Amino acid sequence: MYKLVIVDDEPTVRYGLCHYVDWAAYGIEVVGEADDGDNGLDVVEREMPDIVLTDVRMPAMDGIQMSNLLSERFPHMKIVFISGHDDAEYLKSALRVKAVDYMFKPVNLAELGHVIEKVVSQLDAEREERRLISEMQYKLTQSMPLLREKFLMGLIRENLLSPARMQDRIEFLGLNLPMEGAYMVIAIRIDNASEVAQTRSERDQQLLAYSVVNIVQELIDREIGGYVFEHQLGEFVGILRMTEEEDQENQLFKLAEEVRDSLHRYLKISVTIGVGERTKLLSALPNSYTQAREAADQRWFLGKNQIISMDNLEHDEGGAYRYDPSQNERMSSSLKAADTAKVDEELQAIYQALLRNRTDGIAYGRNVSLQLILLANRILLEVGIRNNESRETGLMSKVFEQETLEELRMLVAAYLNDVCHRIGEKRSGKANNVIERTRHLIEQRYAENLQVGDLAGEVFLSTTYLCLLFKQETGETINEYMTKVRIEKAKEMLKDPGTKFYEVCYAVGYSDPSYFSKIFKKYTGYTPSTFREQVM
Repeated sequence: MYKLVIVDDEPTVRYGLCHYVDWAAYGIEVVGEADDGDNGLDVVEREMPDIVLTDVRMPAMDGIQMSNLLSERFPHMKIVFISGHDDAEYLKSALRVKAVDYMFKPVNLAELGHVIEKVVSQLDAEREERRLISEMQYKLTQSMPLLREKFLMGLIRENLLSPARMQDRIEFLGLNLPMEGAYMVIAIRIDNASEVAQTRSERDQQLLAYSVVNIVQELIDREIGGYVFEHQLGEFVGILRMTEEEDQENQLFKLAEEVRDSLHRYLKISVTIGVGERTKLLSALPNSYTQAREAADQRWFLGKNQIISMDNLEHDEGGAYRYDPSQNERMSSSLKAADTAKVDEELQAIYQALLRNRTDGIAYGRNVSLQLILLANRILLEVGIRNNESRETGLMSKVFEQETLEELRMLVAAYLNDVCHRIGEKRSGKANNVIERTRHLIEQRYAENLQVGDLAGEVFLSTTYLCLLFKQETGETINEYMTKVRIEKAKEMLKDPGTKFYEVCYAVGYSDPSYFSKIFKKYTGYTPSTFREQVM
């Protein structure tokens, strides 16, 4: 409901306006009345109405004087004049006060209705506008952390804002970032970021990022001053405000150590921190970030869980290393000979050369690793060993997930050693012996609760390797072969009408008759009872 105050020196007019107009129909409540401008001001200040309906000429203070004061104090209040005097000068005064309308006595109720509708329409529009502005202000307040993060992210990139615009933005966002002052940037990288992400739900990933920012920000506030934000998945950037104190950089490295240790202590994650060089202007932050990022990239050569500054960015010595045909030929010969010691020796030489030479860094290290994997796959084909395509695809994906050169060497070494074992077994016939022995064990013990791990222990191989070897040599998995044996035995037993279905189920190694029935139908196309009817 909107509130209305009526000011008129004639009691009958006030009474008529109060009682002969259906104000509730317009959503209005009459909250007060007065007989002149002085009293009208008191009532208005006490009741704070939305609308004032006032006479023009009144004793003491008239309606024009009162309205001038109201317009100054309450500019959003709507004023409507009524007068019994057709006076052009008073009309001009009313218009200067920005009155909504002007009516003459005696008041025509129809005319009054049109005027009130117009006033209410204006009040509705202004109320909606205020609501929208309030809503936008609330949303802006809620969005402030995101706006700050977006601005900070822009500071470490090529910033196109003019100094004046940048200063305005800093003040609007409430940031303490002088345009001229010493700054340094640190890049905080989560080690094994892809593995960390894969083992967490989206909610847990967001919670982890939130926790990292809060922990690091608390340390920055305590030690130096500045801001931290998530730049991209697995990377957080700190913009640090420096001073001219001599021990400031020592303090920075102390901060970096606290960040690394705290994240490990509280969140159980390892991080590598790259440190950029000091800058003297806020606008030079992109250079410091580039250096911090390049320093963090040295994790590829120096290892994880490190604090790396520009001093660690070594220059290449002796030109760029290239994996040459002679190395490829030696590696090929070692693989064909199934000589694991020689393969390891060649790999050490290749990866030591990659470690010393950093011209092409990560990209070339991965390229060489893929070449070695493809070489091993080609040799497997040459000696007639079937390869597992899904494993090969997964291995190549893992090449791009490794974050250090040493991790990449270990990944390739494990695969090449596995290739050597398979080639050696192929030549010695051992693989066939293992497969035959596994088949024999299944055919003898199919009625037991037989697990693949039990079989692997019997043939003295790891479960993973036995599964891989069996699939490569037979084209089917161990579980598929075991199911096939059990179903064939079940079919033989079902030919005897005296054997109950559940007895067949237990006799071939299944503990759940309904599950046995389901498996039987999947492999034969019949339920056990239907199969018995077919063969009888």
